[in-house]
Amino acid sequence: MEVLLNLTINGIATGSLIFLLAAGLTLIFGLMHVLNFAHGALFAWGAYFGVWIYTQTGSFVIGIVGAIVIGALLGWLLERWIIQPVYTNTMSQIQVTMGLLLVMNECIKVFFGPNQVSVQLPPYLDESWLIGGVILIKYRLFVIAIGILVFLGLQYMLKRTRLGLIVRAGVMNKEMVQALGVNIKKVFLYVFILGCGMAALGGMLFAPYSGVIHAEIGMDYGILAFIVVVIGGMGSMVGSALAALLVGVLGAFMTFYVPSVALAVNMLLMFGVLMFRPAGLLGRG
Repeated sequence: MEVLLNLTINGIATGSLIFLLAAGLTLIFGLMHVLNFAHGALFAWGAYFGVWIYTQTGSFVIGIVGAIVIGALLGWLLERWIIQPVYTNTMSQIQVTMGLLLVMNECIKVFFGPNQVSVQLPPYLDESWLIGGVILIKYRLFVIAIGILVFLGLQYMLKRTRLGLIVRAGVMNKEMVQALGVNIKKVFLYVFILGCGMAALGGMLFAPYSGVIHAEIGMDYGILAFIVVVIGGMGSMVGSALAALLVGVLGAFMTFYVPSVALAVNMLLMFGVLMFRPAGLLGRG
């Protein structure tokens, strides 16, 4: 029983990290219908830049803030100069963002070096408690708490604020929203920046969680994020949260019990869901 609880907690923590990346993809695709394959690169940039600030200042909190800032800044630059011209062309979106992913990965190697970087947990989070055979690692609980707070914050924004109302209306009919006098391009920019900031936050939180980072983590977790968005339903924030938890927990159990199929289980899960629910768990069919 203790093993099951430990694996579940580990899976929820991993799912929380995946959710931070997938939530941005969900927002961006749901409103803008942009397939941003470079989204995972923001995860990697957040990890590397945040860790660099953490190393220089000794403050994990400042590292988190720095990661969010670099993610938002890169999001602003990418949306204004690269994504905007391909809004209406899906094939161009795929080509441009795939190219961006490769370029941004190589830029990480140029600025931070090609080797893996080891990351230490902050001392005040490098502890654990043993309760009835269940190991509660403080940093994993911290990651879970951040995931919950981000989810609740997004739900509040989408359901209780004017921006959220515009976003939800834009998902249904952006032409009508624009006809009512809303500057939909500015809303697109805000949503893109928010999504990129969350991706960078996820990368920074991932760094101490794994203990080591490398330039390709953006590709690895970017694929996971796309799987989560597809499973949850394109444009569904709640669906992405549920799918991220499902992928995280299932991955933890399979890695422990059947490691030989751990890499394939997420693809199999996606195919299984799409066979019975082509629109995803909570997608609009």
